[in-house]
Amino acid sequence: MAEEKRRQIPIEDGDAEKKAEAEEAKAEEEKAESAEAEAADADEAKAETEEAGEGAEKSESEESKAEDAAEAEKKAEEQESERYMRLMAEFQNFKRRAAREKSDIHAYANEKIIGELLPVLDNFERALSTKSDDVEGYAKGMELIFTQLKTALEHAGLAEIPAMGEEFDPNVHNAVMTEDVEDIEDNHISKVLQKGYKLNDKVIRPSMVAVVRK
Repeated sequence: MAEEKRRQIPIEDGDAEKKAEAEEAKAEEEKAESAEAEAADADEAKAETEEAGEGAEKSESEESKAEDAAEAEKKAEEQESERYMRLMAEFQNFKRRAAREKSDIHAYANEKIIGELLPVLDNFERALSTKSDDVEGYAKGMELIFTQLKTALEHAGLAEIPAMGEEFDPNVHNAVMTEDVEDIEDNHISKVLQKGYKLNDKVIRPSMVAVVRK
């Protein structure tokens, strides 16, 4: 009985050692697992920090791009506004210049023709101030003045509308009477009651005429 007891003691001591080793191994294993878990947590925290940093950098970059775009848009609007104001100023200057030129044209449009008529006016004054019994000479002087006046008006673009003996044209002739004349064809002009004129091919007064109707 005592021997069996002595035999059992070493066996129990061996089991205790094995149990201690197992517990120690288990503790080492748990310690290793804990270290791995801590390392994994540290790596995850680092990754999260890096992601947060990248997100912050990305946000700052996007915000900077948005600010640059807003500034560029504002600058473009300012340039467009400046261009619009410049065009408006140029247009206003053009309107004032055109109005002034139009006013000058109306004021001085007749300057040339008046300049050519002044010598005619001078000759009329001389003829009227001259006292002479020479009727023939006086009539010849009036004829010369008339020719001078007619020439000045022709230089200004005035032209007489042909009428006597011409075929009636309602565009340039104004028929105020009709008559039957043997030696003139039907629908032709037999008399000119008042001469008609064109100014630069525009009828300013039609000829007043009598037209043959047979």
